Amino acid sequence: MSKTNRLPGGKPQGAREIAMSVLHNVETQGAYSGLELNQALQSAELSRPDASLATELVYGTIQRLNTIDHELKGRVKGWPNKIDPWVRSLLRMSYYQLRWLSRVPAHAAVDEAVRIAKKRGHAGIGGLVNGVLRGLLRDGLESTLPVNLPATERISLTHSHPLWLVERWVAEYGEQLTEEMCMANNEHPHASARVNRLKATRDQVIAGMSDAGMEAVPSPLSQEGIIAFKAGNLVHSDWFKQGFISVQDESSMLVAAVAAPKPGMQVLDCCAAPGGKSTHLAEIMRNEGKIIANDVHPHKEALIKQQADRLGLTCVETMTGDALELPERIAPQSCDVVLLDAPCSGFGVIRRKPEIKWNKTAEDIESLSRLQGRLLRQVQSLVKPGGTLVYSTCTIASEENESTIKSFLAEFPEFVLDAEWPDEVLVPLRAAGKLPENFSGMLQLLPQMFGSDGFFIARLRKQSQ
Repeated sequence: MSKTNRLPGGKPQGAREIAMSVLHNVETQGAYSGLELNQALQSAELSRPDASLATELVYGTIQRLNTIDHELKGRVKGWPNKIDPWVRSLLRMSYYQLRWLSRVPAHAAVDEAVRIAKKRGHAGIGGLVNGVLRGLLRDGLESTLPVNLPATERISLTHSHPLWLVERWVAEYGEQLTEEMCMANNEHPHASARVNRLKATRDQVIAGMSDAGMEAVPSPLSQEGIIAFKAGNLVHSDWFKQGFISVQDESSMLVAAVAAPKPGMQVLDCCAAPGGKSTHLAEIMRNEGKIIANDVHPHKEALIKQQADRLGLTCVETMTGDALELPERIAPQSCDVVLLDAPCSGFGVIRRKPEIKWNKTAEDIESLSRLQGRLLRQVQSLVKPGGTLVYSTCTIASEENESTIKSFLAEFPEFVLDAEWPDEVLVPLRAAGKLPENFSGMLQLLPQMFGSDGFFIARLRKQSQ
């Protein structure tokens, strides 16, 4: 069977064809699963249940990719490289559905897969798909891992993460934490939102959502966070449209809280798009002062402006440019707070963007670490004496986090780690037993700790001269 990057058979129709098409494009074109899926769903206008099924099939199949390939390798000759990409996507998706989606009758999943195979290929492909899937049902879908596998290989295949990444995490965090982390990465992310303190209290928003039939509870991690269940996409809610909430992960909410800017300050957000942390900083400052929200991508400037306008924030000023060149555009030592939410490998957000674990490499971590160091060295000059520099990433690679900060501190001794974080951040961390006894001012959150994203946050103070 020849390999081709073309998806045959015309425009996809129905949840399973849509999912197969998205998976095909993610693999062959390097498309982002979230963007590709959103575009496909908007174009197809599926019912809510079908859109939900397509979403589950896409994310679930990507999450479980190497576990699925391990099982199919023994059943399909030439798997995976000698199989057409679209057939690969169809078989992977169908296996995921049979094994992990018990709400879908097995015969329906098989019949639909065979129908798609015949429509987009020919009877021979339909026969292949039928034989593979019925063979799986006959023999059982549970994994057939060899006995006495090394721990890293067992975790890699059981929880579907690349072996090199599992080996790295086991060396750093140990076997148990690594397995917990891999399990957490395969769970559904819950919906969370940040309440705009300028428009309402958290209790008021939760009460209003409850009255509207939504299920919302306070976040245990963030003072302004709420967790919503069975609420649909909160972006489409009146609460969002009217500026009462921003959709944001709970770990991400801690970044601006740690920065703790005061009303009237000048604050710089170096890599600001799409604007979640910039607007949070502005809310904390009661919309008094100046937030400079910079991003390298001109087309993303509008996203930041839209968020600020929606939330009723007038103190956010946007600019575009490379963060490495900010010292050429902003006066030295002019900012009370500088936030560098740096470009990173993203290993803390795998549950939201599962292709990250398959697309990133150890070389990416090394190159990103070098970039992060360069960014810190450039923007540090903008911090006032006595001011605050906050560094954050949504990854869990120590080279991009602790090591980056330690190297920076060795080069710039006028900066010191600052452990005087606000109580609103420290109290829930301490209560959950997630604050290190020797807390120095930097923290690594793992995805299993609170069911939120993996995040690293460090707060530094520039000593007065």
